[in-house]
Amino acid sequence: MLKLGTVGLSLLLMMGCIASVQADDAPGMVFYRYIDSRGVTVIDRQSVPTEYAGKGYEVLNMRGRVIQVVPPAPTGEQARQAQAAAQAAKAQAEMDAQLMRLYSSVTDVDRARTRKFAELDSLISVARSNIQGLANQQVSLQSQAADQERAGRAVSQSLIDQMNDARDQQQHLNDDIARYQAAKEQADKGFAQDRARLQQLLAQ
Repeated sequence: MLKLGTVGLSLLLMMGCIASVQADDAPGMVFYRYIDSRGVTVIDRQSVPTEYAGKGYEVLNMRGRVIQVVPPAPTGEQARQAQAAAQAAKAQAEMDAQLMRLYSSVTDVDRARTRKFAELDSLISVARSNIQGLANQQVSLQSQAADQERAGRAVSQSLIDQMNDARDQQQHLNDDIARYQAAKEQADKGFAQDRARLQQLLAQ
């Protein structure tokens, strides 16, 4: 009888341990630990009050072990920063996709740069040639104006208008050349950035 009693007691203890483990792991058998407005740590069986949930809390099992950590909700500034970062990442991904569509190798970037520079250099050359032509025209007009003055006549308005027009055209062409040169500098920076980024993408 004693032997049977001992076996029975052992079985009961084993069943109790199993029940305890099952209870610990049973769904819903958890506690919530959070900090209240006074800075006091609170353990609640039911839930975390709304006013504290946004500050973050921990979920504990029946043995007091942390089974989940809920981080604090992001502040308004953190949310804006996260949104800005997400938008920047999306924009970068779109630019990378476009870059990969345009170029298959860094050699393609170098060729595109050469073509762009040749195009701008051609425009600069034409503008300079036109400036020289206008300068020659202006010399001729000034000579005509001097002839009229030497003859004792007032310089005709038509001649004055032509000289003013030639001067204005020269100024416009000089502005164009400055714009083309600025475009070359900008293009050079852009192609350098595209080349470096493409190298990174192709290496991935």
